[in-house]
Amino acid sequence: MQSRPGRPARHGCSSPSGEEHLAFPGAREAQAIRESLGEEAPFEFLGSKQVGGAWLLDGLWERLGVKKVLRDLLAGRGYTTPVERLVFAMVANRALAPSSKLGMEHWVASEALIDGLPEVFTSVADLFNLEVDLVFLDTTSTFFEVEGEDASEGLRRWGFSKDKRPDLAQVVVGFAVTRTGITVRCWVWPGNTADKTVLEEVKRDLNGWRLGRVVLVADTGFNSAAGRRLLQGAGGHYILGEKLRLGSKGLPAEALSRAGAYRALGNGLEIKEVVVGGDSEARRRFVVVRNPEEAERDRFKREDIVAEVERRLGELSQLDGEPHKKAACELRAHKVYGRYVRQTRTGKLRLNKAKCRAEELFDGKFLISSSDDGLSAEDIALGYKQLAAVERVFRDLKHTVDIRPVYHRLADRIRVSIPLEFVHRFRFNSSTDSD
Repeated sequence: MQSRPGRPARHGCSSPSGEEHLAFPGAREAQAIRESLGEEAPFEFLGSKQVGGAWLLDGLWERLGVKKVLRDLLAGRGYTTPVERLVFAMVANRALAPSSKLGMEHWVASEALIDGLPEVFTSVADLFNLEVDLVFLDTTSTFFEVEGEDASEGLRRWGFSKDKRPDLAQVVVGFAVTRTGITVRCWVWPGNTADKTVLEEVKRDLNGWRLGRVVLVADTGFNSAAGRRLLQGAGGHYILGEKLRLGSKGLPAEALSRAGAYRALGNGLEIKEVVVGGDSEARRRFVVVRNPEEAERDRFKREDIVAEVERRLGELSQLDGEPHKKAACELRAHKVYGRYVRQTRTGKLRLNKAKCRAEELFDGKFLISSSDDGLSAEDIALGYKQLAAVERVFRDLKHTVDIRPVYHRLADRIRVSIPLEFVHRFRFNSSTDSD
């Protein structure tokens, strides 16, 4: 737990003898401590683990000679992983918190501190080349063909359905994937979970992997001021998608309106770097990316829409001061054509030519922001493009991975079975999408 300089990041409590000792709080206790101390500056709770039981058992383990016997037997095998430590972890788990082998892994990673085991996780990271710079975060959902939803503490809840089944309860599944396609971590959240609300858990869990340099890449659904501050904690950075249109009127983002020349990349994309906020605390770095082929498609699509609007306007019999007929009301309220229609002072409908010109600003573009000044604008654009490839793989998997119907009801079983189905079949190679 990190706090302001000069304020101790610990919580003392008194024993029956009056002596003060150090307690290691959980996430909820840490928040309560912060409120009781009146902390105004933000701090990050990195986690806490239990050490007493495992430390006592480890001493008995060594005094009984088990550690020496196992190490002597394994000495000639050439194992690079400390197998004796893994065996002790299983024994300690059975003694302190009996669970399955999968549950034991969670217990060791999240709850218990066992001397010598951190090297295991570090060696696994090295084995899979996980000293990475980019980690891609994406979420999907899967539904359950059941009536109703679980209670507030359950996982099967109604929410925004990416499967277009809002009538069914669902769960949200999240994945953190390296650029080489290795799944670093996966999560299962209640079906009514919004992307912006999970960043704190994601950041905390990724910290547990002790990756060297992490730049999290995510789409606009994860983007918020609080989320950006969180991702920059403990030296982290982000590459995030940004909305092109802001507010109820859909005004263009400030970065789109800034002047500057585009620079062509080898893959056909064009990029322009924009810094908003100068040297102030509100400084943000954006990269405007333009796809010429997509811009051409957007222009053709808009021309077709404008032609249809003009045709419908020509069919209207409009008189000054007369109430609109049904066809005019429908045209003005249309979610596509209505955007290109304006009403004159006399009540007539006309083509909104200013709107047509304004829409040209968005043709073929998407907007990215990054907190890492060490990355070039090209690296930022290409890194975000890889995220699109990851998202496409997950969309394809939704149609090829046969995980439905899901019969599990208990939360623990849902958290285990659904990610396994995806991860087991997930094979992603970014090189196939580098062109």
